[in-house]
Amino acid sequence: MEGKLFLVPTPIGNLEDMTFRAIRILKEADIILAEDTRTSAPMLKHFGIDKKAYSHHQHNEHKATSEIIKFLKEGKNVALISDAGTPAISDPGFFLTREVIKNGLEIECLPGATAFVPALVNSGLPTDSFVFEGFLPVKKGRQTRMKKLAEEERTIVLYESPHRLLKTLEEFSEHFGEDRQASVSRELTKMYEETVRGTLLEIKSHFENNILKGEFVICVAGAPETKKTKADRPDYKK
Repeated sequence: MEGKLFLVPTPIGNLEDMTFRAIRILKEADIILAEDTRTSAPMLKHFGIDKKAYSHHQHNEHKATSEIIKFLKEGKNVALISDAGTPAISDPGFFLTREVIKNGLEIECLPGATAFVPALVNSGLPTDSFVFEGFLPVKKGRQTRMKKLAEEERTIVLYESPHRLLKTLEEFSEHFGEDRQASVSRELTKMYEETVRGTLLEIKSHFENNILKGEFVICVAGAPETKKTKADRPDYKK
């Protein structure tokens, strides 16, 4: 019988957010793959998971995947975790998932912690339709992406690092307008969790005068819908 790949979310800060099911799967798995074993080791120990984790990250995932496929075909169950949150969401996991599917093997993804969902719900911005951008390109393609996002009518959600936050807010102000409503959350689920809401200008001003620490999630209101003329309507006839 072939094994199964389990994608297991881990807490993004507060260890109480680990699910009973996630703990059970990690205890039962034959192999645990972790983005950084130094980060995962204390978490695994905390939950009484006495099992060695093996490194699986963006620098070795292409090379290691064939070996993992082999383990699965031999009947071993493999659990993949990232440093925090759900594997493959701005973390390693997509490539392995795709290759496991290509090989006709089974995958089970557990529900659990991920940073952008509480940040979006908490933002006060529309949640019925949104686009998740992950991390924007640092250099190549960044301005092109900004111009496209300026026309996006859905709520925009993305991740940003502390040292690029102010630059990103400044660029958003330039492309979207300083008055565009937004929300920035940091240190979600942790002791110093903070969410700042307001215009892009107000939020930038706040973080210019406060400590930039932790992981950030930015939510920006979509562009106002443009009013269509009669000629733009598909049912309009001249």
